[in-house]
Amino acid sequence: MKKIILLLTYFTFLQIGYSQDYVDIVKFSTNNTTLGNIQEANQTNANKNFETSVNNVNFELYYPKKLSEKLVLLTGLTAENTRLNLSKGADRTSLTMTRLNLGFKYQHSEKWSGTYVLLPKIASDFNAIGSNDFQIGALAVLDYQYSESYKIKFGMYSSTENHGSTLTPLIGMWHRSKNNKFYINATLPIRMDANYSLTKNLSIGSDLLTSIKSYNLSEFKSNFYVQEESIRFALYTALGLMDNSLILRGKVGLDTTDYGMFNANEKVGVQVLTFPLSGDKRNRLNAEFDSSLYVGFDAIYRFDLTKNK
Repeated sequence: MKKIILLLTYFTFLQIGYSQDYVDIVKFSTNNTTLGNIQEANQTNANKNFETSVNNVNFELYYPKKLSEKLVLLTGLTAENTRLNLSKGADRTSLTMTRLNLGFKYQHSEKWSGTYVLLPKIASDFNAIGSNDFQIGALAVLDYQYSESYKIKFGMYSSTENHGSTLTPLIGMWHRSKNNKFYINATLPIRMDANYSLTKNLSIGSDLLTSIKSYNLSEFKSNFYVQEESIRFALYTALGLMDNSLILRGKVGLDTTDYGMFNANEKVGVQVLTFPLSGDKRNRLNAEFDSSLYVGFDAIYRFDLTKNK
């Protein structure tokens, strides 16, 4: 069901996309929810009515450096931690991902530019770092300047994971209304942000965040891994401080994240979005998680590029 939701999300927002006239230098996010298991007919009584609190914290730091009129160096760091119980009776597990963002943006012509980034990362419970904890991703996006108020993008994201390789086609478009009140900015199906300004410092909006990644469980001697398939959609109220350089957001939304545990030697090969090309014959070791409401908070330090211009 969650794979269908992700696919519908991708095609529903094909006419929305990503570009921006600002840079979020620092972003801190925290989300909290309670997830239970989907009730299945063959589920044992021991696994029924299972619930776990899920605490997610994300930190992002970016530093773009202009090297010439056509070339911008892109560097950054992302760290994320999720704490939950993977099954009934299991100890609380801490899933941590740390990732470097290393790449550049190049202006190919007056209308076309490209962004190319390598994304090496470590994703595990960080009990004993080994080779199964290291993964690498890559991002390539072409940006077409359609007009001053519209931009469109096409690209691809790929990543090696414990369950195999993931390919994610990207498409997008950025738009700001002439009165500067409505703004939409997305890279689909990865993320989307749309907001409407009520006053100079107060706005309302919605955002969408999705991810497909895996964590090696080294506490079990690397015999298992967790595959995370996450979709979080939220409504928020945002307050801008310090001339809108500091953005504070309160959020409430729907979290459909699933955390499946599998044996380390079981793979699915290549998958596009959440769909394996050769089928999924793995034996899942825990029950599927159900959707639930979540609450969150974002703190963003933002640099406005239009002011720099």
